[in-house]
Parts: sequence; C-alpha cells; structure tokens
Amino acid sequence: MLMTKFDKILIGIRKSELSKAQTNIFVNEFNVSNDNKLNQIFQIETVETTGDINKEHRLDQIGGKGLFVKEIEEKILKGEIDIGVHSLKDLPTTTSNEKLKIVCWMKRSDARDVLISNSGKDIFSLPPKSIIGTSSIRRRSQILNVRKDLSIKLLRGNVDTRIKKLKNEEYDAIILSLAGLQRLKLQHLITQILDPDIFLPAACQGAIGIQGLSDRGFEEFFSNINHEDSQLSCSSEREILKIINANCNSPVSVFSKIRGDEMLISFQIYDHDGTELFKKNISGNKNNYVNLTKELGTEILTKVGQKKINELDKLNYDFDYQA
Repeated sequence: MLMTKFDKILIGIRKSELSKAQTNIFVNEFNVSNDNKLNQIFQIETVETTGDINKEHRLDQIGGKGLFVKEIEEKILKGEIDIGVHSLKDLPTTTSNEKLKIVCWMKRSDARDVLISNSGKDIFSLPPKSIIGTSSIRRRSQILNVRKDLSIKLLRGNVDTRIKKLKNEEYDAIILSLAGLQRLKLQHLITQILDPDIFLPAACQGAIGIQGLSDRGFEEFFSNINHEDSQLSCSSEREILKIINANCNSPVSVFSKIRGDEMLISFQIYDHDGTELFKKNISGNKNNYVNLTKELGTEILTKVGQKKINELDKLNYDFDYQA
C-alpha cells in the first residue's frame, strides 16, 4: 500500500470546464493506480488567471507568457495550494521561481488541431473569404500558408464560448485542439482533423502537467502515473523553445514523436504572412534528446536568426485578416 504524509492535497485549477475535466483525469488516474485507497485526499480550488479575466485582447498584447498559470503559481509559492493542474503548453519554458517544478507529466493525448465548420466543409473546401476563428498566431500563420483567400478573425474565450460564437454564425469555422474536445466529450462536433504535416501542433499541445514545489516529495508520490515518453517528448519540445527564445505566442510548431527508443522531432516556423521560414525533421535515440534539441536549435538560429524569431514573438499589426 502507498504510504503518504499528505492528509490532503489542495489542487489549484482554472475555472474553465476544460480545466475541471483535466483535473478529473489526473485525480482518477491517480486513484486507479493506487486502488482508490487515497481518493479522499484531493480538494480543488478554482483560481481566476489573467488570461481568464482579459478575454478581449490578444494574449501577446497583455503580457504573452504565463497568463494562464501565474496566479496559480503564486498560490503554490505562498502555500495556499499544493499543486496546479495545467495544460502543459501554457507553462513557460523558464520558471518564475526555481522552487517550482513539473512534478508529474501525464500521458499525452492526441496533439492534433481540428476544424469545426458550420457548413461541414473542410479547410480546403471552404469558400473564399470564409471567416476562420482562432486566437493563435501559429494557427493564423498556418492558415495563411495554405489559404490566403480565407479571412481570419480573433476568437478568445473557453471552448464552450468559442463554439457558441461559431453557432451564432460570427464565424464560418474555428480551429481548436482535438485533445480539449475529447476531454469535454465534444469530438462529435469535429469537421476535420487537420494534417499535422501542414498544421504541426504547438509544443506540448495535448499534454497535462502537474506543478508543485520541488521539495515536497510530489514527484515520488505521483510516480505511478508519470508517463516517461510523454515527459521526454514534451521536455524536448520545451527545450527547443527555450533555446530559440520562443513561446506559445510565436508562430512556431514543434512536435516530438517516440516509437520504441527513437524520437522524431518535427519543427516549423512561419512568418506572420504565412511564409514558411524553416522546416526540419530530426531523429535519434530518445535518451539523447538533449543533444538532439541542441543540434536542431542551433540550426534554427543559424537559418532564421534570433532577431527574426524575437520579432515574430509579437504581432505588430491587426490580428484580423481580411481576404
């Protein structure tokens, strides 16, 4: 039987339904892995983050990094909560405090993007000037790379809000993550799963990370549900972003896939007008991912340049694009 020094563990999460669903996945997997012997120790506290409060502006205009995790991290550091359950792609690659650590990497779900359209047409069949909703600079650039005849309009809010705006015909189609829809049991709404060779996912998309203080013993406590391959693949993706000083607001895609002992890392970076600046696949032993990321990161910086990458970190003109 697993012994614990924790009488209770207070979990901090965002108020969204997706955050609640992801927390339920974490708690349920932990309980199952321990034969439900510790299922009473978890308590949940909802936390309103900066990204949740400000829903009108683009994320890069209100600070960019850590907008959905900052307040949760502050509560962990103050001892008001024990751990935070995050969409791993929201966690900056550089921690706000060395005491904070990802103490559990959940098994990653399908990382691909999906299109939901009112007409039922896929992205290549939508009529010219159709309005696509997204808040992602990456997705904006990927759309323009394949369909400059489509219009793009900023879309903020949680998943339910975005779908409601689509149904109200404020948009002709929207792009969301497949994992989020699956966790909310909304996959029946999907029109098209987007080809990852064209719409390569954001770093750590589809992954859930548990954050806590490094000295509390949480890593050992949650070790039964820590997924090693997900940890390795997401760590490699985060390391590449760190090397090139990019983040979730950059028009950058990086995805690591593990088969056996081999890791394949795919990378894409676009200009804001949809022009592909650099694309690369690199593979090697998964336990050598640090050297793989250094090799790929160095090539990205050589081919694209740090100055250009820094410029791409913020969209200096209107997000909305009129075809």
